[in-house]
Amino acid sequence: MIGRLFGRKSPRERMIRDLHVRINAAARVPGLYTDLGVPDTVEGRFECLSLHVILVLRRLNRLPDPAADVAQDLVNAVFLQLDSSLRESGIGDFGVPKRMKKLGAAFYGRAAGYDAALDAGDADALAQALARNVLGVEAADATDLARYVMASDRALGVLDLAALVEAGPRFAAIETSAGTADQLGSLR
Repeated sequence: MIGRLFGRKSPRERMIRDLHVRINAAARVPGLYTDLGVPDTVEGRFECLSLHVILVLRRLNRLPDPAADVAQDLVNAVFLQLDSSLRESGIGDFGVPKRMKKLGAAFYGRAAGYDAALDAGDADALAQALARNVLGVEAADATDLARYVMASDRALGVLDLAALVEAGPRFAAIETSAGTADQLGSLR
């Protein structure tokens, strides 16, 4: 307890912070916004962060223990960041819980939809969900974004827990119908 007052973090807390920072960095790669159509807005950044966290959680949920604990710690860290961001944006103490409840419902709803489409290998259903949630327009063409998500899911699928937390998550290259726009690889 006293260590927390002076900023000391346990190795596990540092590991989760580092994983969270890497996921945040992946969600802010400019090509996602410039080439794949993610809106560069507060909502678009939330959707992009959620998408990348969901992809990492999918992998963690398929690994043996202690991956489940890492997944829960990651979710806690993400929602603490969101809570902090809401407070910094000027939302009062009474409004934060209501907004957090909405963000939580949105996050878990998206996770269920993306999981179902990815588990089925249904690129069309994934593209429709991404168009509606991430791009914000149901009629938008999210084919390139769906391709990126499916490739990232495959790239993460070969990582064990040690590789995921030590080297960081690996996401796919950003590709559009015009070609490769940005190489993400492992974010260190």
